[in-house]
Amino acid sequence: MDFIKRMTEIIDYIEEHITEELNLNDVAKIVCCDSYQFGRIFSYVVGISFAEYVRNRRLSLAALELQTGKVKVIDTALKYGYNSQASFARAFREMHGVAPKEARAKGVMLRMYPCIALEIYIK
Repeated sequence: MDFIKRMTEIIDYIEEHITEELNLNDVAKIVCCDSYQFGRIFSYVVGISFAEYVRNRRLSLAALELQTGKVKVIDTALKYGYNSQASFARAFREMHGVAPKEARAKGVMLRMYPCIALEIYIK
């Protein structure tokens, strides 16, 4: 059960610091292991790499902001760690299938990646 508690702490940490630069070494310290071991454990438990999880969460949150607000695309790109609007647009289109500006249109379906929750079921 301690493992689930620590993994939940990691997910909470990621969500709290999603707009900041997340360092694998810093996150691995939460579960008291090195970054290599943590990367393997995270990938095994979650099914994708740590970097991919963070990227998917950032792009999902960015999509919500673009759909619900009147924020500029460049401001959203910078907030979620992209250095340019072009790199953000490329990653956004790869995940959602539309350009960031097109995400504002009504009826556009976007691929959202929700925050994971870990549970253990014992039978």
